[in-house]
Amino acid sequence: MGETIILDDLDRRILRQYQADPEAGTAELAERCGATSATVWRRLERMREAGILLGVEAVIDWHALGYAVEVSLRVTLDKTVARAYDDFLAAAQAVPEVLEIQTFLGRVDVRLSVIARDLAHYQALYRDRLLTLPHIADIETLMHIARLKSNEALPL
Repeated sequence: MGETIILDDLDRRILRQYQADPEAGTAELAERCGATSATVWRRLERMREAGILLGVEAVIDWHALGYAVEVSLRVTLDKTVARAYDDFLAAAQAVPEVLEIQTFLGRVDVRLSVIARDLAHYQALYRDRLLTLPHIADIETLMHIARLKSNEALPL
């Protein structure tokens, strides 16, 4: 990451428009923001260099690829083991069905977001790959029923 920058009103307008339509060209963003293309391009580059804009990614609907089950696992690690976090996180990252790993302070140390094709696939995955992750002291499974809100856009 580069330098820290303070966002002004134009920066926030650019980011709002960019979040809404990341495939829009610089000229289109400039028109929507009331600025020139060169200004918008420079501002976007400055925000990339500062680490504010991390990139653009493809969002793939895993349901469309045949994954019907989503589960959150809340994991408490055996903290008496010196490398419990590092060992667990390295092993969890190697499981392709683990989409997200979050760490916490408190009783729960880690949350894994896991997908599976169906319950039989999840049961095999749970038994063969997830329960064998190192240093688990306790694990709680939460089966997802519905995603009511999913938004990564910031309120700019």
